[in-house]
Amino acid sequence: MPHLFSDLAIRGTRFKNRIVTSPMWQYRGADGHVTDWHVMHLGRFAEGGAGLVFQEATTVDGLARGTEGDLGIWDDAHVPGLRRVVDVIHESGALAGIQLGHPGRKARSPRPWEPPSALGPADDDPEWQLLAPSASPDHDDRLPWRVMTLADIERVRRCWRDAVERADAAGYDVLEIHGAHGYLLHTFLSPASNTRTDDYGGSFDARTRLLREVVGDARAAWPDHKPLFVRLSCVDGAGWTIDDTLRLARVLADLGVDVIDCSTGGITGSSLDTGAPPSYGYQVPYAAAIREATSMRTMAVGLIVHPRQADHIVGSGQADLVALGREMLLNPNWPMDAAQKLGADTGFSFHGPHLSYWLARRRRSVDDLLPSTFGDLDDWR
Repeated sequence: MPHLFSDLAIRGTRFKNRIVTSPMWQYRGADGHVTDWHVMHLGRFAEGGAGLVFQEATTVDGLARGTEGDLGIWDDAHVPGLRRVVDVIHESGALAGIQLGHPGRKARSPRPWEPPSALGPADDDPEWQLLAPSASPDHDDRLPWRVMTLADIERVRRCWRDAVERADAAGYDVLEIHGAHGYLLHTFLSPASNTRTDDYGGSFDARTRLLREVVGDARAAWPDHKPLFVRLSCVDGAGWTIDDTLRLARVLADLGVDVIDCSTGGITGSSLDTGAPPSYGYQVPYAAAIREATSMRTMAVGLIVHPRQADHIVGSGQADLVALGREMLLNPNWPMDAAQKLGADTGFSFHGPHLSYWLARRRRSVDDLLPSTFGDLDDWR
């Protein structure tokens, strides 16, 4: 069996394979609520064979929203819609994951295909606050933000705790805390964005305090049999280094974190800008470094596109899971296709008869075709 299609047990949860659909913002929500579109969108990744399907980053704080159309979990009224997503993912045989996030100083952002001037509601709208640890300038000085008081920090911690409880009530199997890409928790970690002089700034322990508190609260509220992931920018090109990440990973392991989701960048420029041009699997070395130095499980991301490439990452011990984003948008059946190419499921037995019966028949029909049936193959390429 290819490594990519081996199962994995974390706590009391079994992953049927090592393929994960990354959280990907789609901006199709309605005041934070799930729509029919999300059920279709996320369900197709589960039906395509992914072992774990992550919902896009879901906002924990109704007073600090990121972009129009983001999903939210700041209100109990969001739970029934979220449960619909979970149910359809489960019906297709995958685990359902949710990434929880707080936009921090990236609140009230335009959609990525819109110009910077196409911002959200007015500056004085109380539901779109930009919050940050310090008054350090943003890379583009897009909007001013408010430096968080200790009361703000405590309120945001409550938002995270409540969101975790709602995620469990909705039935998610895996929870991920977004601590990367220049969003709130990352801005507390990085010395480039955190110049506080109180207990939440200055030393490594102080700068990591809020993330540690959020993780501790989450692990206490999240059932023990369910895995907890944390996404980190392993380097951010602005002062946070891989050595910092290794040190933090060991602390997070002691707090009950099961997997580090390894990304980069986000404090300045692109969320993936670390000064080096992207290449196939360009962020995988960070997952490998954490796994080797700490023995923690890791998830690798970043231009993982080919089945043999993904299988090698898992088989060589660089990461325990591989997450694909835009590649899944291109081909939601990527896991099914990978199983064929790697010889893991030539009979489509990984899928229910509603798919396997017809796809097996298709395969036999195609295999029986002779080149003369349709002429020169080169004419059809």
